[in-house]
Amino acid sequence: MVEFFENIRDFTETGGQVLLVIGLLIFVMWLLILERIMYVRITHKKLKNEVVAQWMARKERSSWNAEQIRQAHISRLTIRLNGSIPIIQALVALCPLLGLMGTVTGMIEVFDVMAISGGGNARSMASGVSKATIPTMAGMVGALSGVFASTWLMRTSKTERSHLEDALPLQRDIG
Repeated sequence: MVEFFENIRDFTETGGQVLLVIGLLIFVMWLLILERIMYVRITHKKLKNEVVAQWMARKERSSWNAEQIRQAHISRLTIRLNGSIPIIQALVALCPLLGLMGTVTGMIEVFDVMAISGGGNARSMASGVSKATIPTMAGMVGALSGVFASTWLMRTSKTERSHLEDALPLQRDIG
């Protein structure tokens, strides 16, 4: 276990300080993604069942008022379902930007080494090049994983809204 943490420390030292920020950003992003997944799997199902039970208990489901109540139920659950998805999408967009910042800071280090030692010493430039490429890679990996997860969450949200609309029929839809 100690070796694992030493490898992580070495990796972050190789990638520079920006890599720590990217790592923290990815961690927060995945916490939000996992929270949304748990919400969809557990809490949303309970809330949906409660709303459907309330709707079916109504005697009158055909008037304009009933339709407005139905739309309010659907809207409330959809808002709760979409909860932190915009924040997740913003974090996904931020990952490659922070990777680019890591690239710029790494290249500045390369140029500093070149200015001090001249352009011929490849070994002295290697740490700057790794500080330029590793944060870019980390930002892109974080963004790709977040894109897949946020796309799944958005698709699930649309599907759940559609299922909820079907589960709350208006009286005239039945007859």
